This record gives sequence, C-alpha cells and structure tokens, in this order.
Amino acid sequence: MSASALAQLAEKRQPPPVDISPTMTCRRALKGHFGKIYAMHWGSDSLRLVSASQDGKLIIWNGYTTNKEHAIALRSSWVMTCAYSPDLKMVAAGGLDNTCSIYKIPAERKGMTDAKPQYELAQHEGYLSCCRFLSEEQILTSSGDGTIIQWDINERKALATFTDHTSDVMSVSVNEACPNLFVSGSCDAKAKVWDIRRPPKQSVLTYAQHESDINSVHFLAEGTAFATGSDDSHCKLFDLRSQKAVQDFSERKHVHGCTCVSFSRTGRLLFASYDEGYIHCYDTLTGKSLDVKEFSGSQKHDERVSCVSVSKDGQALCSASWDTFLRIWA
Repeated sequence: MSASALAQLAEKRQPPPVDISPTMTCRRALKGHFGKIYAMHWGSDSLRLVSASQDGKLIIWNGYTTNKEHAIALRSSWVMTCAYSPDLKMVAAGGLDNTCSIYKIPAERKGMTDAKPQYELAQHEGYLSCCRFLSEEQILTSSGDGTIIQWDINERKALATFTDHTSDVMSVSVNEACPNLFVSGSCDAKAKVWDIRRPPKQSVLTYAQHESDINSVHFLAEGTAFATGSDDSHCKLFDLRSQKAVQDFSERKHVHGCTCVSFSRTGRLLFASYDEGYIHCYDTLTGKSLDVKEFSGSQKHDERVSCVSVSKDGQALCSASWDTFLRIWA
C-alpha cells in the first residue's frame, strides 16, 4: 500500500469532530428557591431531581413539567449537599449541622411539609460536604473532618470510616459499574479510590496532581476513569488502568476555581462549572474545549454555578446556581 493510501486510511480512522452547540439549549428553568442553591441530584428515572438551597428548603422537581412535587423544610438552612435514593423513595441532605438527614418522600403530593427526618446519621465532627446512596440500605457521607463514613441506614450506625485524607473531603462519587469502588476528592489536593471490601484505613489508589483543593469528582459510567475539578481552575481525567492523569482541561482566559464536573453518558464529553458563573464543555478524547454558545448566552447563570449534573439516561444536563435558578439543558 502506498504512503498516500496509508495517510488517507489514517485520516479516515480519526475520531469525528464533536459539535454539540446546535443542540445544547436551555429547555427548562426551575424557579422556586429564594436562596443560593448549593446542590442538586438527579433521580434514577432521569425525570425527577432534588435541590438544596440556603433558603432552608429541599425541593423535589419534575424536570419535564417543572412542577414542584414536594418541598421539605430543613432544620438547618446551611445545607451543602443532597442526594436521591436509587428507588426514588428517599432523599438525603446535610451541611453545617454535621448530620445526614434522610427523608421519606410522601406517596402523594403535599406541597410544603415539616416532616421530621426518617433517619438522622450523626458521627462526623465537621460539616457534611457530600452524600451519595450506595443502595436503599447504605449511604456514603464525606465531611470537613477529613473522613468518609459508610452507613447502615436502617440501623443508623457507621459500618466503616475512611480516614486516609489529611484535610476536608469535598466530594465522593460511586462507581456505577462496580459499586464497591468509590472516589473522593479533598482539600489536600488529592483524589483517592477506595474499595469498601478492604480495610478502610488505607485507600486503593491516590492521585496527587492538582495544586489546590479538589471540589468535585465524578466516575465515568463504565467505571474505568474519573474526572476531578479543582480550585486551581483545572479539570483532570484519571484512568484507573494507567493510574495517572490522561487529560488536563483548563480555560486560559478563566482563573476561577471549578466547582463541579459531570460526564456525558458515553464519557466523550465532560461538563464543568466555575465560580464566575460559566459552564464549559470539554472533549475527553482530544482535551479541547468545545464552543457551546448557549452556556454564555442570554440564558446563562448570573452568579456562581455550584453544580452541574447529567441525567442517568444522558439526555439532559442540569445546572444549579447561586442566582436561585436551576436550568435544564439538552
């Protein structure tokens, strides 16, 4: 085969360019909070989502109709995290009260409710930064005390305490392909992979390639890699097989910290939110930033974007901001 023929063959094998800008538009705006929104989480049905705000409310939304199906008055308005259970029957929240409060979702719509938590998990000595359900019976919580706790919800007791971080743990993400694995990000600028089947004192893998606090971590759906977002304004893609960073994403024109990261369902795209109110999209294969004009258009957030998250079916992206709005992009 001639050199020109080989060159043509190689060109054909190059990945096709990705251009999502024509389709990423703001489809829904969820209005109902009266304070800064600190966290949101999609339900497993990719239709409902829960959000937590400084107004002291936990709201469960229908992302398609924009209806508020339930609103729960929290005991403390200083909430920092929320999570939806896999069976869609419970939501969890926590913050500066150092407690993970788990609420049963009423079977019928009741509007605002002052219902007491069904379960209260209290052992952390610092604020609760993140919580994620492992199943209907177990949940993970991370804290400013530098630890992560695996809880038995029904028994209200800690099953294991993970203590290898040396500073505040800001985020955890469970591996969908292998739920025994999860990754954590901390203010010690390290990301650690843990296996709940092993002794909890020591992590399985440690990645120390950021220069500042890691605010967010997210596992790829297939479980072979995860992304991190840091105050150093960089996002990185770490591969478990090579045990190193394989991509480094950053916007030179922005020096603000990254608040949250989330993969598309296929993992080809990485969405990242930043302190200055922007959302960026990166191609994980090439490492390049993609121009999504709608993210900086008339529908953009006016203040810090605290969270971005892709729905389980990969059809929509939700962003939550200190401007009190949630926006759904598709």
